[in-house]
Amino acid sequence: MAFAALFLRDLRLVWRRPGDVAVVLAFFVVATVLFPLGIGPESNLLARIAAGVLWAAALFASLLSLDRLFAADHEDGALDLMLLAPWPLELAVLAKCAAHWMVTGLPLAVLAPLLGVAFGLDAESLAALALTLLVGTPALSLIGGLAAALTLGARRSGALLALLALPLCVPTLIFGASAIEVTATGESVWVHVAILGALALVSLATLPWAIAAALRQAGE
Repeated sequence: MAFAALFLRDLRLVWRRPGDVAVVLAFFVVATVLFPLGIGPESNLLARIAAGVLWAAALFASLLSLDRLFAADHEDGALDLMLLAPWPLELAVLAKCAAHWMVTGLPLAVLAPLLGVAFGLDAESLAALALTLLVGTPALSLIGGLAAALTLGARRSGALLALLALPLCVPTLIFGASAIEVTATGESVWVHVAILGALALVSLATLPWAIAAALRQAGE
């Protein structure tokens, strides 16, 4: 199957360059740990800002590796082969975004609760953090994929990518952070998780076609 072949190809390429993933995770750890070190041991203050800090750091970390999502294929001619392939380009786009989520979004969701301990989050908040990142990060990968496709071949594409992607990621960031905050008041987190899931499904239903259109334009 074309989807599985391209998905596994991207995973193998990442496996050959483990430093790319290590840089993303190291950025997430450093950016998150700096806040407790800078603010000090104020447990109440740390707990209040934990949701926003962890989600914002995860957002920036997920965008960090997106500038090479299609650039390498564009440079070595693989993108031209995808455009000429008999299977839909949208399928190839979805496979590449899924591989990006597998090597960035999933590790961030696993790592975030460990860092949440530094902010004094309780067990329920840590579980909500992991769950929201697990549900919300696929939308970040798809939105970032659209920005990567639109900036393909542009000068200073990294800064332009962030400028395009960050406003589109705001709804996911808001509901992801607020889901952790409501656990402190005893409210149910599932409403926010459902909204995050809806955002991810809307992204899944629309963005592969938009990304494919941008790649076709770049390939002309």
